[in-house]
Amino acid sequence: MTLFPIVMALLGSFKSNAELTAGATILPDVWHFKNYAEVWQQAHFSTYTWNSLYVSILTTVGTLIVASMAAYAVDRLNYVGKSVYVALQAATMFISIGAVVLRPQFELMVKLQLHTSLTGVILILVSGHAYIFFILLSFVKAIPRELDEAAMIDGCSKVWIFTRIIFPLLKPGLGVAALFTFRNAWNEYILPLVFTMSQPKLQTLTVGLAGLRYGIASAAQTHYMMAGACLSILPLLIVYVLANKTFMQVTSGSVKG
Repeated sequence: MTLFPIVMALLGSFKSNAELTAGATILPDVWHFKNYAEVWQQAHFSTYTWNSLYVSILTTVGTLIVASMAAYAVDRLNYVGKSVYVALQAATMFISIGAVVLRPQFELMVKLQLHTSLTGVILILVSGHAYIFFILLSFVKAIPRELDEAAMIDGCSKVWIFTRIIFPLLKPGLGVAALFTFRNAWNEYILPLVFTMSQPKLQTLTVGLAGLRYGIASAAQTHYMMAGACLSILPLLIVYVLANKTFMQVTSGSVKG
């Protein structure tokens, strides 16, 4: 039941537009492999794919760095306002304002002169890291504090402890967080749409795919839309294969009692 729409989209991507519109057959009468080459070149999917990779990769890296440092600081350090910070992070997860925040976000990026590039989209996506923060916080709590104490006895600073001990031991959590972050950034539609309305060359794959479907010649490009949808799935599958190895990993016992 879950795979059926994907299979139908994959088979439809090899059909002609007339055959796909008629919907009389499941398998293509003639396999049109050229659909992928045409959608890659004529529909500018190469540009859209690069833009999506640029946004998704930088968003993933930035989110992992910021969220992991925040999780380490909350669990290991004592400072004024820590409980307030955690409460604010939790509030952003349970209060969904939706499109209401688009205008202030855009105006903020205008003041920072980042509204004409994808950098503004990346910064906004990185700032929304609450659920990644709580995922990594649980992994940080599982790391024995004896490692920190042993490192401090050897004269290590907090920065050294985080970069050399905590961060490497967070690999299982980082893998899970990277998968979720990359998926959300790759599938993001509203933010890239708002920030690229005046610059089509900066559109991401989700925006470009929707434009292909609802454009002027949408009725003549349904087979291209199917091929583009199948192409958009490939990066997510690759990231899943790479991150899946970390799902079954656990923090190795570094301290034996």
